[in-house]
Amino acid sequence: MIARFPMHAARALAIAAVAFGMAGCERPSPVTHQDGYRGTGLVDVQNPRTVAQKQAANVVPPPLPPAAPGGPPAGTVFKNLQVLQTLSIGDMTRLMAAMTSWVAPNEGCAYCHNVANMASDEKYTKVVSRRMLEMTQHINAEWKPHVAATGVTCYTCHRGNPVPSDIWFDHANDVRSTFAGNKGGQNEPTPAVGLTSLPFDPFSTFLEGDGNIRVVSKTALPSGDTHSIKQTEWTYGLMMHMSQSLGVNCTYCHNSRSFTDWDQSTPQRATAYYGIRMVRDLNKTYLDPLADVLPPARHGAAGDGPKLGCATCHKGVYKPLYGASMLADYSVLAAPPSGPMSSAPTPALPVDVAPPISAPTGAP
Repeated sequence: MIARFPMHAARALAIAAVAFGMAGCERPSPVTHQDGYRGTGLVDVQNPRTVAQKQAANVVPPPLPPAAPGGPPAGTVFKNLQVLQTLSIGDMTRLMAAMTSWVAPNEGCAYCHNVANMASDEKYTKVVSRRMLEMTQHINAEWKPHVAATGVTCYTCHRGNPVPSDIWFDHANDVRSTFAGNKGGQNEPTPAVGLTSLPFDPFSTFLEGDGNIRVVSKTALPSGDTHSIKQTEWTYGLMMHMSQSLGVNCTYCHNSRSFTDWDQSTPQRATAYYGIRMVRDLNKTYLDPLADVLPPARHGAAGDGPKLGCATCHKGVYKPLYGASMLADYSVLAAPPSGPMSSAPTPALPVDVAPPISAPTGAP
């Protein structure tokens, strides 16, 4: 008589084998730490291997030696200065040297300038860099609810590259349909949404447009509430992007007992709220208008210029450069912009938002 292996036992063995195999995909084993009070569902999961890689990639470069004090304003000596006129000649030269190392270390000054006529605006890169200087000052002066006193510099995004990593373009001409019709932007897995079947472009709606990010409806659909599962999937796509960009899981901002409840959320959720609106402001006010300045080779498929997202600054860590500030060494980048200001005022938190809970013990 042939003994038969019980079906339920075979299934249990198969499940155990799959679980064991999946556990082996992460090396070393992920570690967790409690970010909030026990029982609040605030647990962060990290892989020590990837943490070490991120730490190595987020080292602040040493500042250049300070310039000698004194000297006439650079605007009285150099021609066609439109943003940095009040700097001394020494400070102006020092900042230009720093920007070269942050943005174009291989190309040098010639990346933006005609070295035979430094005042010329004939290179589009100079026009763009001037606008980016204004944008940097705008961020540091007007978006403190997100960047606080840490602020940003050119290095925050560029990291030694003329074009920052983690930029994005519109998908206006990218029609992804099947024989049965449009797929609603789904089932085209991209790294931006964690290779899931969620809508592949949450950026245009939420990081350039002002789409409603709220997921849970407050009233039933018959009352006129338009929130739907489809809209929820777009929001989840954005949340996947933010989670990957900051190298954290959902509970860095949300309490898993009630994702919508601000009173149970961490202070980081309010910071993220302002971050989303800051990105919208920067894309619409500074980056979108530069499409007309850029050559076709720098355009996306829809003819637009590059835009930024959360990962453009964060590079996979919860605070860019782990919160190290470079502004003390380059304080001119914290000054109010001399060019046109954004027309969008810094928004207040929603009226239904309760004050976030105190910073949890052990929170980064």
